[in-house]
Amino acid sequence: MEPGLLKVEDAAKFLSLGRSKTYELIQQGILPVVRVGRSVRVPTAALRAWVERQAEQAAEHSA
Repeated sequence: MEPGLLKVEDAAKFLSLGRSKTYELIQQGILPVVRVGRSVRVPTAALRAWVERQAEQAAEHSA
């Protein structure tokens, strides 16, 4: 079973990005997050949807 929320470090691994770059995307409001107290989590479904949107936009720009 896939977790519903990922730690930022796990989201960074999923994206093949560094931890700092992932936090930067969160800070800029680019990546969707859920805050649980002081913890920041990235919803798995939202992360996958974000990646798909980015891929679609890249395909549109290259066409």
